[in-house]
Amino acid sequence: MTLEEKCYMLSGRDFWQTRSVNRAGVPSIFLSDGPHGVRKQAGAADQLGLNASVPATCFPTAATMANSWDVDLAQEMAEALGEEAVCQEVNVLLGPGLNIKRSPLCGRNFEYFSEDPYLAGKMAASYVKGIQSKGASACPKHFAANSQELRRMASNSIVDERTLREIYLTGFEIAVKEAHPKAIMSSYNRVNGVYANENKHLLRDILKDEWGFDGFVVSDWGGSNDHVAGVANGSHLEMPTTGGDSDEELIAAVKSGKISEAVVNERVEELLNVIMQLAPVTQAAKGQTFDAEAHHAMAQKAAEGSIVLLKNDKKILPLKKGEKVAVIGDFAKTPRYQGAGSSVVNPTKLDSTLDVIGKSDLQMTGFCAGYERTGEANDVLRQEAVNLAKQAETVLLYIGLDEISESEGLDRAHMRLPKNQEALLKALLAVNERIIVVLSAGSPIEMPWADEVPAIIHGYLSGQAGASAMLKAITGQINPSGKLAETYPYKYEDTPAYHFFPSKERNAEYREGLYVGYRYYTTADVPVRYPFGYGLSYTVFEYSDLELTEKEVKFTVKNAGGVDGAEAAQVYVAAKDGRVFRPALELKGFTKVFLKAGESRRVTVPLDDKAYRYFNTKTDKWEIEGGSYEIMVGASCMDIRLRGTVTVAGTDAPVPSGEALASYYSGKVKEVSDKEFEALLGHPIPDGKWSSAGLLEANDAICQMYYAKSALARLVWKIMTNMKNKSEAKGKPDLNILFIYNMPFRGIGKMAGGMCSQEMVDGILQIVNGHFFKGLGKVIGGFFRQRKVMKKANNMK
Repeated sequence: MTLEEKCYMLSGRDFWQTRSVNRAGVPSIFLSDGPHGVRKQAGAADQLGLNASVPATCFPTAATMANSWDVDLAQEMAEALGEEAVCQEVNVLLGPGLNIKRSPLCGRNFEYFSEDPYLAGKMAASYVKGIQSKGASACPKHFAANSQELRRMASNSIVDERTLREIYLTGFEIAVKEAHPKAIMSSYNRVNGVYANENKHLLRDILKDEWGFDGFVVSDWGGSNDHVAGVANGSHLEMPTTGGDSDEELIAAVKSGKISEAVVNERVEELLNVIMQLAPVTQAAKGQTFDAEAHHAMAQKAAEGSIVLLKNDKKILPLKKGEKVAVIGDFAKTPRYQGAGSSVVNPTKLDSTLDVIGKSDLQMTGFCAGYERTGEANDVLRQEAVNLAKQAETVLLYIGLDEISESEGLDRAHMRLPKNQEALLKALLAVNERIIVVLSAGSPIEMPWADEVPAIIHGYLSGQAGASAMLKAITGQINPSGKLAETYPYKYEDTPAYHFFPSKERNAEYREGLYVGYRYYTTADVPVRYPFGYGLSYTVFEYSDLELTEKEVKFTVKNAGGVDGAEAAQVYVAAKDGRVFRPALELKGFTKVFLKAGESRRVTVPLDDKAYRYFNTKTDKWEIEGGSYEIMVGASCMDIRLRGTVTVAGTDAPVPSGEALASYYSGKVKEVSDKEFEALLGHPIPDGKWSSAGLLEANDAICQMYYAKSALARLVWKIMTNMKNKSEAKGKPDLNILFIYNMPFRGIGKMAGGMCSQEMVDGILQIVNGHFFKGLGKVIGGFFRQRKVMKKANNMK
């Protein structure tokens, strides 16, 4: 291959495909969104790749599946995902997403598994194994420390090395080492000052050299900041195409000696190694189809295994055969079954409660929407619902977060339900106490009303068959066995990152350190509504006969009730009297056990190399502190049933200094000072303020034009803000506007398909910064130069 061919291979041919080199026998492969369903766009993609896609099965989202705590179920579902990918000639499915849920407000949490890296990693490994068993590649994302949607392409995650390794990288490590994905997607953000897509520490030192990753790294779409630096430091594929702009930049860098051709050769060989494995699979599958009905049934099975029963006073659930129920709530008619953004799947079919309740053993006495889906108050709808509830024996109330609450590109403003839904619930309780709340949401909500209702059952975002799955749980055809993969605090102010999320300016400071989710609540003794790992059942499980070694935990689980069911048993580890600060307990193993009524089973949970380790910043590697460790087996992190102690030999490494880290030893991290955070980081906090002198730069977000020197730029900002606000008021976010609004200026060049070069971006910035004619000249000149580059790019085969 020529230098030009090699350099052009490292950037996309179009929005979704890699370049082919027909002369050299190199085929193109197709990448597509798909954490919980294949989202392949038909025909030519729109500029941001967010428009409608061909029909595919919409499976439950990752946040939902994590509640199953069932790695076998996850792998089975992922096999169906992989089959659909191959049938649709998709070589790389861009998922699963396994970023850690640092804050409940991250708008994309529905796409991620858990607040815990061990659970997230194990579930992700199952997805990768399932997808890749069919010949397509999975692509775990977003690597790494990507925890907010606000200004996600311009933010800088400031995180200490120990927290980075133990919390934000461990899930990826498990997925890479146990499942061997052929691709990894880098994240949009900077990590400690360096963009993830050009971060040598992440991409080479850790991913390649330490973990042994042998696939390719693809940028998130538009997430390539400096293409030459990306290639030099371990990124293989910039997506989407820039119409030859960055390709020519790479060619020039090789010719000038800025980067060696040997490095380019290495990246191309690593990329080609995967392409040549993947391409034949879809070529051989042309014309194949999948069984849509069988996959719909698989989606229902996955949803059934993930339903969480949060409350069941007086065993009101399951409802008796023939029970008369009033169905209230717009979600019963038009379900909330997935989040908004690049993961939106066009389902092959969609169950709604109103469509399928006739197949259940319940008698529906009536339906009322009860509330406006978009949050506006509607007294007429509320009164209709109240009148219906007065006449009903039992009310099934379908409520939850609406579409605008959970979307890529937009973080939530609070943890509450829409006010009109809470007002409806209050009005219904005044006339009927038998209200079963059926929740739909992809992340935690505040529930000040939880003590007032007898039952709460949560389906999360359960995919296209979720309504049928939920009715089977409500009527007792299945026994709910899901458990929460994240903590539900009483209120948002209780969360550890409350003062630090989202970032106010450029820096996202991870001051809470290791204390994410239950690690914080259990260590700092903060009460919560529902703890991590919590979930009720229609039966009762008993634990007994604990037997421990350093390498495994054995115990007996008995179904002591009268209903068949499954239990997600969890193993936690805590260092006793250690000198290294740690959370009160950490998940290190789990198993899902199905037992018939009265049945007992002896189970074994292995304790692997992650059970006792911590990352030592003094030795810059994983170490084990010798001593006693308490092993706890429980039904949740707050419901420990069995305890025992093992003695573990350490690595005798020098323990890092604990001076000036009092908050991290106590776990009370909500008010960490600058001085203490700097002690944790091991260096001063970087300056995170916006550009000085009011000048906007290439990596400032477009939404910052409110302080631009150009009146024209400020007018554009006002127009865009108005468009964004109008779409949010309608309850359906305009994803294209959200993407552009939070995108840095350099993203214009990266996402325009070659219509705008980085030279033209520089001209646009000059205009924005008050130099209209100088900038306009650069834009016009750059336009004509880019047309020549695009002509060459189009001729590259």
